[in-house]
Amino acid sequence: MLFVNYPKCSTCRKAKNWLDEHDFEYESKHIVEDNPTADELREWWKTSELPLKRFFNTSGMKYRELKLKDKLPDMSEDEQLDLLATDGMLVKRPILVHDDIVLVGFKVKEWEEKLL
Repeated sequence: MLFVNYPKCSTCRKAKNWLDEHDFEYESKHIVEDNPTADELREWWKTSELPLKRFFNTSGMKYRELKLKDKLPDMSEDEQLDLLATDGMLVKRPILVHDDIVLVGFKVKEWEEKLL
């Protein structure tokens, strides 16, 4: 199980605590120091079956600075994935990758349904 997170993020800390409380073993990956590659993101996106926009941290400063709300609709999927791979602060977190499950963000009910 891979837990991609930003340690200063309160939601990531809640997710980590949830994993620990349920005795999950996982590898932790710091999303800024070790940003996912475009290929990793592409694989996770395809597995998740979520819209690609869900992988963007739409509430982040970087997202707003780059005015991505207006730019994303005109970008190809490859361009979006390449952009996500440039900066971990653009990526929604946490991301949990386990076998054929990819969870983006932390929603207790969703994690319970998919993992317990």
